[in-house]
Amino acid sequence: MHGTPSRYWHTLKHLKAIQILARLKAVIHRPKLQSVSEVPALRIRLGRWTEPARRKPSMVSPDSFQFLGKSHAISCKTEWNDISPDKLWLYNLHYFDDLNAHDHSDRTVWHHTIIDRWIIENPPVEGNGWEAYPLSLRICNWVKWVAGGASPTPVMLMSLFSQTRWLQKRLEWHLLGNHLFANAKALVLAGLFFEGKEAERWLRNGLRIVEDQIAEQILEDGGNFERSPMYHAIFLEDVLDLLNASRAWPNLTGAQMSQLFQDTAQKMLDFLLGMTHPDGQISHFNDSALEIAPAVNELQLYAAKLDILPSSSFSRLRHWPDSGYIRLHSQNASALLDVAPIGPDYLPGHAHADTLSFELAIFGRRLVINGGTSCYGSSQIRHFERSTISHSTVQIGGQNSSDVWASFRVGRRAYPFGLQLEEENDMLEVSCSHNGYAHLPERPVHTRRWQLGEDCFIVTDNVSESGLHSIARFIIHPDATVSQSGNNRYKIVWEDGKDVQLVVLTGDPSLEASYYSPKFGERCDTVCIAVKLIEGKSQIRLEWQ
Repeated sequence: MHGTPSRYWHTLKHLKAIQILARLKAVIHRPKLQSVSEVPALRIRLGRWTEPARRKPSMVSPDSFQFLGKSHAISCKTEWNDISPDKLWLYNLHYFDDLNAHDHSDRTVWHHTIIDRWIIENPPVEGNGWEAYPLSLRICNWVKWVAGGASPTPVMLMSLFSQTRWLQKRLEWHLLGNHLFANAKALVLAGLFFEGKEAERWLRNGLRIVEDQIAEQILEDGGNFERSPMYHAIFLEDVLDLLNASRAWPNLTGAQMSQLFQDTAQKMLDFLLGMTHPDGQISHFNDSALEIAPAVNELQLYAAKLDILPSSSFSRLRHWPDSGYIRLHSQNASALLDVAPIGPDYLPGHAHADTLSFELAIFGRRLVINGGTSCYGSSQIRHFERSTISHSTVQIGGQNSSDVWASFRVGRRAYPFGLQLEEENDMLEVSCSHNGYAHLPERPVHTRRWQLGEDCFIVTDNVSESGLHSIARFIIHPDATVSQSGNNRYKIVWEDGKDVQLVVLTGDPSLEASYYSPKFGERCDTVCIAVKLIEGKSQIRLEWQ
């Protein structure tokens, strides 16, 4: 997990100049925050505020919170920045998502109290809460809370104005991506919410960045360029909030910008629904976990309230060429295939070494999965969850297909090529290769072919140089039980008796212990069917009735 000169070179060479310059500026330049001396004026809202997407509540008492599977009480000032919860837990604490969660009005008294406490116990510009990303999310949540009918105190309004003033000085140009977009969204919402010349500057600056970053981060096919279904869903919520705000405070963002929000939300919603499993939840490619973004049905409901509906039903074979994902669909099965680059070269922090992995649902239930994400931070678990071994794909020579390291770093990286799609009679077929192992001796190339019929799913793997130890792994969802039912044959059964047969046609199979991490803070034991390639080849066939 440590850096070497080669690893640093392959990591840093892709960065944009603005990322390097902004990081240097952040070290050298220490801006000061001018205090807010009077209660700022609010802009009159002439339009209707639409109820936004709701998350699960996170406040369990007036001073206790549950995030990422962990509960803690914030009983004194120091606990806002206590090191015992991890950094991501503390970030969630400072987001104030509960203000807009399900049944939020039942906790209004708690919300007023915790806002007052936050203002007193988190003075400018100290601690996690004043870092740009949690600052951005909290600004948006406070604005949405008031827009939804809550009554702000003068002290809260002064604090919110001060927070936005600080954010304007700390935009995350060194990171770009979803962080910069969240910064810009907060400037737009605060710029619409407040009256005055400073708020106008926030609005103009935020809109300029939002417009540029939508063009950069949302691909033509509707996918988010970081190739994470979770961050895609978060970004979609952001765009819906921007559309909502542009209608609630009309004639300020401009008709062209409002149309951009609507068009972007439309194609992002279509992409999200296509990349969602039959159980209604997101798939696990790259950094993706359940219950971080609003649920898919919540986002779909929010979009519908804003007159955005799914554009069409999906065909048997759906390819998103810009994002690099494919959906295969039959009467009883659906497969999501990853033939994508790991993400933008200058921003691969949420990437996993998962090239040519896939997830498969049969009878509406997940069967073959990727391992998911349970944590960030620097740890063995984080490294394992980003590694190739934690995904349903092929590992060659014990290496990762992309050199994931530290918490959010990637050195050399895999690039897919040679994609072919065929739809012939009742069989759908996709094949693709990648060069992620080309640094190894003999420069091996992994090629995978998927075939979906009405009652079977076939996966064929080929490694161009057979001298290296290669294993194809198929991680099984923990809701199913796997047992060997014959020579190279496995029976996979759900609790209600529904079953699928997995037959290894080529290769040397075995059962391995594995893990599934559906949510942050949650890891489940499961099993993996590991197939050793023989002379560079393996093939499995899943069958059902």
